[in-house]
Amino acid sequence: MAECYFTEQHELIRKLAQSFAQTEFTKDFLDEVEETGKFPEEMLKKMAKAGFFGVKTPKNLGGQGADALSYVIVMEEIAKVSGVASIYVSSPNSLSGGPLILAGNAQQKEKYLTPVVKGEKKMAFALTEPGAGSDAGSMTTTAVKDGDYYILNGRKCFITMAPLADFTVVFAKTQQGVGTRGVTAFVVDMKLPGVSCGKPENKMGLIGCATSDIIFENVRVHKNDRLGMEGKGFKLAMQTLDTGRLGVAAQAIGVAGGCLEEGIKYLKERKQFGRKLADFQALSFMIADMATKLEAAKQLTYRAAYMMDTKQDVTLAASMAKYYATEVCNEIAQKAVQLHGGYGYIKDYKVERMFRDCRVFTIYEGTSQVQQLVIGSKLLK
Repeated sequence: MAECYFTEQHELIRKLAQSFAQTEFTKDFLDEVEETGKFPEEMLKKMAKAGFFGVKTPKNLGGQGADALSYVIVMEEIAKVSGVASIYVSSPNSLSGGPLILAGNAQQKEKYLTPVVKGEKKMAFALTEPGAGSDAGSMTTTAVKDGDYYILNGRKCFITMAPLADFTVVFAKTQQGVGTRGVTAFVVDMKLPGVSCGKPENKMGLIGCATSDIIFENVRVHKNDRLGMEGKGFKLAMQTLDTGRLGVAAQAIGVAGGCLEEGIKYLKERKQFGRKLADFQALSFMIADMATKLEAAKQLTYRAAYMMDTKQDVTLAASMAKYYATEVCNEIAQKAVQLHGGYGYIKDYKVERMFRDCRVFTIYEGTSQVQQLVIGSKLLK
């Protein structure tokens, strides 16, 4: 069982995250986020103070210095109540903060990562382009060396938090004709001349965390803001995505857990034909399937986190966890809506929002089909 992975410290972290989510993310709060499309800064400050933005970040940089399992636990418990809140937790801990942890020097970490962990700044991760989604290596954004600067030109799309970000980690080609070996990573200040954002996307779910294109037009980025060596950016992106996929798997088991809880609660309360819905065998079978698949998804996710903490190659395990957990989450959310009948289609019930929020889990940070490719290639090489 999952308990074999956890220490008393992990259980304390779970209780902290669980208590915070259940206390702070009330129905009224989440309804307001949905209606306004904005996640209040006051709540983000509370989340930062609780240490959620730097779970894995070393203490000397303002973080908690905890392990990957701790991060998964926090993500799971936050996502169980609010999918969009978990996005704000995942960004500094994985996609945006990850490249700095992996390749940033001491000055870069202090300048960019520390204020993000403290909740003073926000950072995005810009890899995807209009013509380079799953095939990220075919990106066309360029960074041409000009003395002590690089001149960036190009367009990134579907960038989570782009309109809100102070900085973004950008991947661009510094050398043509060598494929992914020509990709380099940079940290770009979003206030630099030539940087602009497109119109925020009108999304299906995860309302409250804006997503848009980022356009770079002759943006001058100093060489001191290059992350790592030239030509090592694609490898850095792939290493970062290992953590990112673990985070999405944690999101998925969180939302799925919330859906299961809501389904069980509804079946115990709702009556039809003079009996509680829980007494109907067909519906109890649905709950059994949901719970069993959720437990399997948890095991894959916790195992991947354990492997990361014990310095094992986690690419295969992270892809398996992301693939299975996100597919199962969508299935569980769909069944939760079905169990609620017509009420499941109404915004007054939590499962309606959860159903919309989790749909993107099988798409972002590598589609399910990309995960299958990764898994297959690892097993067959």
